[in-house]
Amino acid sequence: MTTERADAGKKVRQFVDALTNQERMLVVLKRELYEGSWDEMLADLKARMEGRPYIFKLAQRIADDLDRIEHLKSFERENDVDLGDFVQMTP
Repeated sequence: MTTERADAGKKVRQFVDALTNQERMLVVLKRELYEGSWDEMLADLKARMEGRPYIFKLAQRIADDLDRIEHLKSFERENDVDLGDFVQMTP
């Protein structure tokens, strides 16, 4: 493993370790309900906010989840990773 790759892996692990339970849940939901797509999840939440049909009811406030998703999505894009490969919900 190159030093650059090891540094990237360390950065991802640090980021994942610092995720809140709400952020972890969003990553898991993205992977399991939205086939790994933040865009599909965002569309679903925005539809719910607008009173249109939606797929899944999230317990958290939608506006907060939208902010969390943007944060998670940005990290994935900047680091070319899928957090779903790193995050597991603990029972």
